[in-house]
Amino acid sequence: MIYMTEKNIVKPETTVTKQPMHIADPAPLGLIGLAVAALVLASTDLGLVSSSAKSLMIPWVLFFGATAQLIAGTTEFKRNNIFGATVFTTYSMTMYAIALTLFITIFTNVEFKIAHYAFGLIAILVFSLIATIASLMTNKMLFIVLIFVDLAVIALIPHYLYGITAFPAGVFLLCVSVSSFYTAMAILLNNMAGKTILPLGKSFWSP
Repeated sequence: MIYMTEKNIVKPETTVTKQPMHIADPAPLGLIGLAVAALVLASTDLGLVSSSAKSLMIPWVLFFGATAQLIAGTTEFKRNNIFGATVFTTYSMTMYAIALTLFITIFTNVEFKIAHYAFGLIAILVFSLIATIASLMTNKMLFIVLIFVDLAVIALIPHYLYGITAFPAGVFLLCVSVSSFYTAMAILLNNMAGKTILPLGKSFWSP
């Protein structure tokens, strides 16, 4: 016969408290991924490197532009940040599409019209404009990053539709890279210091 002592009995009023899980801000990771990919893409559009070496862009776009932003976006969902989750995840899918497009056009014999790529960019531009409006409620630096993204996409669309030079797009992508690096650094340093080291600027819009 088994006897249960009083100390082994779990009383009905016993409660288990679940400690909240603290998740670090993934924005610096996503912004650094965007900055690296934008810089690599800009180097070709600006003529800094040979366009014949486009295949070398694929790893940087795939791992930094796509995967880093995907990690940041999925983490933002866990943090209930709808802006960061939507923007990082959508831009990560854009980068995956760019990497796959580069692979198809370079390493396969599939017949294609690059204009199809332009219509994809038009769709991304629509989303990017929506994100830019939403960024008015975040901070000035995120708004600036998205403005440069908008301008880069706008410059790329006629390039793929009509063969216009991609140099302006390269300039705007370079601006995307610089502003993204600054914003990532500001968020990282400010979070670690617990105070403002580098300013991000207050939001333009507080509805």
